[in-house]
Amino acid sequence: VQLQASGGGLVQAGGSLRLSCQASGDIFSINAMGWHRQVPGKSRELVAVISSGGVTMYGDSVKGRFTISRDSPDTVYLHMNSLKPEDTAVYYCNADQGLTWGQMQSIAWGQGTQVTVSS
Repeated sequence: VQLQASGGGLVQAGGSLRLSCQASGDIFSINAMGWHRQVPGKSRELVAVISSGGVTMYGDSVKGRFTISRDSPDTVYLHMNSLKPEDTAVYYCNADQGLTWGQMQSIAWGQGTQVTVSS
Protein backbone atom coordinates (compact mmCIF):
# COMPACT_ATOMS: atom_id res chain seq x y z
CA VAL A 1 0.00 0.00 0.00
CA GLN A 2 1.21 3.49 -0.86
CA LEU A 3 -0.32 6.72 0.40
CA GLN A 4 -0.22 10.16 -1.19
CA ALA A 5 -1.26 13.10 0.99
CA SER A 6 -2.04 16.60 -0.17
CA GLY A 7 -3.79 19.80 0.86
CA GLY A 8 -1.59 21.33 3.52
CA GLY A 9 -0.70 24.99 3.59
CA LEU A 10 -0.78 28.24 5.51
CA VAL A 11 -4.03 29.54 6.97
CA GLN A 12 -5.03 32.14 9.53
CA ALA A 13 -6.48 31.15 12.87
CA GLY A 14 -10.17 30.43 12.54
CA GLY A 15 -9.79 29.31 8.95
CA SER A 16 -10.27 25.95 7.30
CA LEU A 17 -8.28 23.46 5.28
CA ARG A 18 -8.99 20.10 3.75
CA LEU A 19 -6.38 17.36 3.55
CA SER A 20 -6.66 14.45 1.14
CA CYS A 21 -5.01 11.07 1.20
CA GLN A 22 -5.22 8.59 -1.64
CA ALA A 23 -4.16 4.99 -1.30
CA SER A 24 -2.88 2.76 -4.06
CA GLY A 25 -1.75 -0.82 -4.28
CA ASP A 26 -3.52 -3.48 -2.21
CA ILE A 27 -6.25 -1.14 -0.97
CA PHE A 28 -8.50 -4.05 0.03
CA SER A 29 -6.04 -4.93 2.77
CA ILE A 30 -6.89 -1.61 4.47
CA ASN A 31 -9.37 -1.72 7.36
CA ALA A 32 -8.99 1.87 8.50
CA MET A 33 -7.34 5.08 7.41
CA GLY A 34 -6.44 8.03 9.52
CA TRP A 35 -4.42 11.12 10.20
CA HIS A 36 -1.75 11.76 12.75
CA ARG A 37 0.29 14.91 13.32
CA GLN A 38 3.68 15.71 14.71
CA VAL A 39 5.55 18.80 15.81
CA PRO A 40 9.30 18.88 16.38
CA GLY A 41 10.30 17.45 19.71
CA LYS A 42 6.98 15.73 20.33
CA SER A 43 5.63 12.31 19.55
CA ARG A 44 3.16 11.73 16.77
CA GLU A 45 -0.43 12.05 17.95
CA LEU A 46 -3.68 10.71 16.60
CA VAL A 47 -5.91 13.26 14.91
CA ALA A 48 -8.68 11.12 13.44
CA VAL A 49 -9.29 7.67 12.03
CA ILE A 50 -12.12 6.10 10.06
CA SER A 51 -12.80 2.42 9.57
CA SER A 52 -13.89 0.81 6.33
CA GLY A 53 -17.36 0.66 7.87
CA GLY A 54 -17.42 4.39 8.53
CA VAL A 55 -16.78 4.37 12.29
CA THR A 56 -14.71 7.37 13.34
CA MET A 57 -12.48 8.29 16.25
CA TYR A 58 -10.92 11.67 17.04
CA GLY A 59 -8.18 13.03 19.22
CA ASP A 60 -9.50 15.13 22.10
CA SER A 61 -7.88 18.30 20.85
CA VAL A 62 -9.73 18.26 17.52
CA LYS A 63 -13.17 16.97 18.48
CA GLY A 64 -15.89 19.24 17.20
CA ARG A 65 -13.54 21.03 14.79
CA PHE A 66 -12.17 18.35 12.49
CA THR A 67 -14.11 15.78 10.48
CA ILE A 68 -12.71 12.73 8.75
CA SER A 69 -14.56 11.27 5.81
CA ARG A 70 -14.06 8.56 3.22
CA ASP A 71 -15.92 8.55 -0.08
CA SER A 72 -14.20 5.53 -1.61
CA PRO A 73 -12.07 2.62 -0.41
CA ASP A 74 -8.91 4.46 -1.43
CA THR A 75 -9.47 8.11 -0.46
CA VAL A 76 -9.85 9.77 2.93
CA TYR A 77 -10.27 13.46 3.75
CA LEU A 78 -9.65 15.53 6.84
CA HIS A 79 -11.82 18.63 7.02
CA MET A 80 -10.25 21.06 9.47
CA ASN A 81 -12.33 23.97 10.71
CA SER A 82 -11.75 26.64 13.37
CA LEU A 83 -8.03 26.09 13.08
CA LYS A 84 -5.80 27.21 15.91
CA PRO A 85 -2.07 27.99 15.97
CA GLU A 86 -1.57 24.86 18.08
CA ASP A 87 -2.83 22.80 15.13
CA THR A 88 0.40 23.66 13.32
CA ALA A 89 2.18 20.41 12.55
CA VAL A 90 3.14 17.97 9.85
CA TYR A 91 0.10 15.81 9.15
CA TYR A 92 0.58 12.20 8.11
CA CYS A 93 -2.05 9.90 6.73
CA ASN A 94 -1.80 6.22 7.48
CA ALA A 95 -3.49 2.97 6.64
CA ASP A 96 -4.26 0.33 9.23
CA GLN A 97 -5.05 -3.34 9.11
CA GLY A 98 -6.89 -5.25 11.80
CA LEU A 99 -10.21 -6.80 12.69
CA THR A 100 -10.90 -4.60 15.73
CA TRP A 101 -9.65 -1.20 16.91
CA GLY A 102 -7.45 -2.93 19.44
CA GLN A 103 -5.82 -5.06 16.74
CA MET A 104 -5.15 -2.26 14.28
CA GLN A 105 -1.57 -1.95 13.06
CA SER A 106 -0.23 0.57 10.60
CA ILE A 107 0.75 -0.89 7.26
CA ALA A 108 1.60 2.34 5.44
CA TRP A 109 2.32 6.02 6.03
CA GLY A 110 2.08 8.94 3.68
CA GLN A 111 4.87 11.44 3.20
CA GLY A 112 3.42 14.16 5.45
CA THR A 113 2.00 17.54 4.61
CA GLN A 114 2.70 20.75 6.52
CA VAL A 115 -0.17 22.68 8.05
CA THR A 116 0.69 26.09 9.48
CA VAL A 117 -1.88 28.20 11.31
CA SER A 118 -0.93 31.81 11.93
CA SER A 119 -2.32 33.82 14.84
